[in-house]
Order: sequence, then C-alpha cells, then structure tokens
Amino acid sequence: MSSTELPGVRAVNAAVAPKVAAVRVAEGEELRSVALPGLTLTVRARPPARTGLAPALYVHGLGGSSQNWSSLMPLLEDVLDGEALDLPGFGDSPPPDDGNYSVTAHARAVIRFLDAAGRGPVHLIGNSLGGAVSTRVAAVRPDLVRTLTLVSPALPEIRVQGSAVPTAMLALPGVASLFGRLTKDWSAEQRTKGVLALCYGDPSRVSEEALRNAVEEMERRIQLPYFWDAMTRSARGIVDAYTLGGQHGLWRQAERVLAPTLLVYGGRDQLVSYRMARKAAAAFRDSRLLTLPDAGHVAMMEYPETVAQAFRELLNDIDRS
Repeated sequence: MSSTELPGVRAVNAAVAPKVAAVRVAEGEELRSVALPGLTLTVRARPPARTGLAPALYVHGLGGSSQNWSSLMPLLEDVLDGEALDLPGFGDSPPPDDGNYSVTAHARAVIRFLDAAGRGPVHLIGNSLGGAVSTRVAAVRPDLVRTLTLVSPALPEIRVQGSAVPTAMLALPGVASLFGRLTKDWSAEQRTKGVLALCYGDPSRVSEEALRNAVEEMERRIQLPYFWDAMTRSARGIVDAYTLGGQHGLWRQAERVLAPTLLVYGGRDQLVSYRMARKAAAAFRDSRLLTLPDAGHVAMMEYPETVAQAFRELLNDIDRS
C-alpha cells in the first residue's frame, strides 16, 4: 500500500489499533492511504483502461467499505477513472480525530479528499449512507460533481420500514454495547449471513467465494476496537440528518442538486423503502430512475451489470445534451 500520510500519522494509528488481518484487495485493485489534517482515508482504485477518462468516486453505506464497489468498478473501467473511498472509521480508514461521524462530517471528508486530489468534477456514486453523503456534497459543492448516482440513498422517510428499525436503534445510547454483549458468541459467518439477509433481495445470489470473502472481512472488522463506535455514531448521524429542517434538510438539499442524477431503488430493499423512489425522482430536478423489483439494498453488488448499463445510458444522455 502506497502512502501519502503525514509524518507521525502511522505511528498514532498503530498505537490505537490492534493487529488485524489485512484488507482484501481484488485482482486489478490498488489501495493507498491519504492523510489530511485530522483524517486519514483509504482509497481503493482500479487503473483506468486508458488515460484521459473522467474521474469517479464511489462512497459506501453504513457498515460497508470500498469493497462494496468491487463488482461495479471493473464494469465501468473503460469509461471511468474510478476510486472508492473508505469513510472514516470504516474499511481500512481509521476513526477521525474529532470522533464526528455525522452525515455532514462524512460529506466534509469527501469534499476535503476531492479538493486535495484536484480530481473534480467527478461522477459521484453513493449507496445508502453514502447516498445521503453524496447528496449533501452535490448540493453544497456543485463544482465537484459532474453526475450523481444514488443507490438506495438514505434520505428521510416519514414511515420507516419495520425491518430498518433495528439498524436505526443503533443510534440509541447503550444499544450497540448491549447488542455486542448479546451477540458476543455469534461467529463471523453468522453475523455475515445476517447482514446479507438484510441487504440482499436474494442472498442465494452470493457466491461461495463472495461469502468467504465477506466472512473474512467481518472477522477483521469485529477485532477493531472502534467498530461499534463507528457504527453507532454513523447511525446516529443518519437519524440526526433525518430530523434536520430548513436548508440543511436532505430533501431540501436534493432539490438544490444541479448534476444529472441516476436513482436506483430495489423492490426488496429492507432498509430504504421502495416507495421513496417516486419522491426522489421528483426531488432531484434532472433525474432518471431505475427500479429493480428483485434487488435489495445493494443493487450495485446484486445486479452490477444492470446498474452499470444504467450509468452508461446516463453518460450517453449527457454527452448528447
């Protein structure tokens, strides 16, 4: 892993993190570490098929990582120079120094990364929490976003689905530690299968190899001392963002987005309601909607070819305009 870390950052991180297994890197991918004041981010990239391709940034959801994009990224490497970010406290990125996991703080991390890299405007692609973060970035910094693609974005719902309540409850004080105690004897495979059942429309679509990789990643994550803190504080950040009104409300910010937007919703999504698709299509002024009746919360992992084709059609539309 190459590094652009500031002097002393690596030593500080080593002091607070236990020795855990290395993060998986798929064939054709590269990892690097980018240090910013108070923040160190891991970035996953695939060398583009040729020079001069438009830059893209992929932003994962709650509990996810840049690995969530490993199925989609190679399908678009002929048209995008893509990078996927591990948000602070997730994947291989350590916690932020200030302990702030709000949607605004995650958006600020994305903005700071793009400003430092000088890659904007990018094709910004986000899932779940990453969709809310990307919406905020596109609203407040339109100069950084060429197009916006949102897969099951975590935008406020008046009636939250019952299946999403346990995740939202992580935001409550003490719930995460209680859950940790109640599930301390669960194996990494049990935890992983539970996550897949929640996030996939059809968990049987997950191959044996993909399941093994996911279990290995779960084993790595639960050894991190900040795992539950990052989950809890980020869940709380989503809940807090849902309650914001005025110009800082996520739906109000969606209305401010100028970039052409592709919205992807799954009919079997247990975390973001399928019924929100129409509201989102009306809120984003220049939007296209892809609905996948059999998909769950992570359509880019379950149906990567379909999502990639929809993105290509978005590119073709803006090239013709």
